[in-house]
This record gives sequence, structure tokens and C-alpha cells, in this order.
Amino acid sequence: MRVVVAEDTMLTREGIVRLLEEANVEVLAQAEDAATLIRDVRLERPDVAIVDIRMPPTHTDEGLVAAQQIRQEHPAIGVLVLSHYVEPSYALRLLEEHPERIGYLLKERVFDIAVLVDALRRITDGETVVDPTIVSRLVGRRRREDPLGELTPREREVLGLVAEGLSNRAIAARLFVTERTVEAHVKQIFLKLRLGANPESHRRVLAVLAYLTTGP
Repeated sequence: MRVVVAEDTMLTREGIVRLLEEANVEVLAQAEDAATLIRDVRLERPDVAIVDIRMPPTHTDEGLVAAQQIRQEHPAIGVLVLSHYVEPSYALRLLEEHPERIGYLLKERVFDIAVLVDALRRITDGETVVDPTIVSRLVGRRRREDPLGELTPREREVLGLVAEGLSNRAIAARLFVTERTVEAHVKQIFLKLRLGANPESHRRVLAVLAYLTTGP
């Protein structure tokens, strides 16, 4: 696996790079701003770009804008966006345009090398990876008319795993049930939420997240 790493804080960047190299992930280039990242991606053509959302000069959303540009210019290159904060709106902004080969993780998780490598592998396989903290925030949020009110506790649990991008097989393994049982739960979830069930996992994530973050 070949990656470029964009992070303006030198110690954090070097820490991520060291972890990746120890896991036999090839780091092709390191960038401390969005312009350098875009240049490195064009030159190196990595499998995945790891990008901090907040980068110079304003430290607002330069990394997010760069991630969107990378996905637009290079559809085969995945992007893993990192953030110190739970920002569901930023996750959606990225997913709405390019739901494939996209990941959004809290920065604290990347120092667990197993989590980081798993996310990178899933992204290179064309999947969507959403931080469980963001999923929990969205799934647990209440509204005046709660769209999740009709779901059973088990269906809520399955929905959380669907929104993380897990396949039915992966959910079955996580919950120690059969894949057919998970399929039945997923069918009921989409019926109750009035969402068309699409077999593509990234489309399921996009539909669930978009639905949960709209409305009153």
C-alpha cells in the first residue's frame, strides 16, 4: 500500500509516518499544506492520501477542500480525512460528492495502527469508513419527530454498523448472528426509514448519514 501524508504539525506527521512504515505501508511523500499535498498526489499517484482537515493558512477546511479535489481529479485514489473534532457536517460534505474510497476518522484513532491500517485497506477496496464516534452521535441524536423511533434496539445497533460502512457479512460476524438475520434487520431498517435499500455499502452509508443529519 502506498500513501502520502498531509499534516501541518511536524510531530504528529512524523508519528503517523513512523507507524505506517512499521506496518510496511510505503509513505511516498509528506506535506504540511494543501498545495503541497495536491502536488505530491499528482506526482506520486498513491493508493490513499491521509489528510488533516485543518491546514494552513486559515486552519479551517483546507484539507477537506484538498480531499474533494483529489477525489475529483483522481477517482482511483482514496482519501482518509483526519480531524481532532467530531464534525459530522464535514463528513457529509465529503461523502455527498464522492462516497467511494473515502474515510473520516478522529485523529486520536490513527495512533492505533490496527485501526489505521484497517481503514486504509477498506478504502483501497472501495469502501467508506466513518468514525464510530460520529455514527454514534448521529444515531443517538433525538429530534421532535425521531426517525429512529420505530426501530428496535437491535435494529439501532445494526444501523450503527451499517453507517460505519460494514457489510452484512461483517455485521453478522460482529453480532454473532447469521448473515440472513442481518439482511432481515437491514430490510426492516430501510423500510422504517423510508430509504431504498441499495446493495452497495457506500450508498447505504450515504443514505443513512444524509437522512440522520437532515430534518428538524
